[in-house]
Amino acid sequence: MAKLTNEELIEAFKELSIIELSDFVKLFEETFDVTAAAVAVAGPAGGGAGEAAEEEKDSFDVVLEAAGDKKIAVIKEVRALTSLGLKEAKDLVDGAPKAVLEGANKETAEKAKEALEAAGATVTLK
Repeated sequence: MAKLTNEELIEAFKELSIIELSDFVKLFEETFDVTAAAVAVAGPAGGGAGEAAEEEKDSFDVVLEAAGDKKIAVIKEVRALTSLGLKEAKDLVDGAPKAVLEGANKETAEKAKEALEAAGATVTLK
């Protein structure tokens, strides 16, 4: 197999979805027994690339902090937002704080947060 240039690698990464890229990073970390943060610091683009990523965040985690008084309504909302069954949704709500959605775009994350808060939950976006 021919060795890819850095430019060819970048072009290949541009074709990946956020989820696929996240899976790649996990596999890379496992394969080379490193963390992506350590690789980014060691790389020539170091801090500059990390700062740009923070400013233009396009992937959010919707984290259920607490169910509040209306736990049943929150469980129903969790089920509506995810593909979880009743038991899994109840376990997620009981185990708060836990992520309800991971890697969601800003619009989806904000809608999920509003829906969960309307049901009585305490929610944060990360």
